[in-house]
Amino acid sequence: MNRRVAERADEIRAVVCRVLEVDDDQVGPADHFVDDLGADSMKLIELLANLEIEFDVEVDPAEFERLVSLDGVYAVLSEALEK
Repeated sequence: MNRRVAERADEIRAVVCRVLEVDDDQVGPADHFVDDLGADSMKLIELLANLEIEFDVEVDPAEFERLVSLDGVYAVLSEALEK
């Protein structure tokens, strides 16, 4: 996780929780959004759109499959912000 993402980790977590409609204490770094939290593919697409808007980045669609945990979101955003 790069410095910019680390500084905004709480904000990123808040976006994830809002989109997935779960409480903050339900989301651990490695919790799988689909398997553990019951998210569907539409929620993951909505999450991607929200992250791109809120953090003014463009995420390569090939990275979509990595957006299934908080750790994955941090990694994808770190890479997107470095471009």
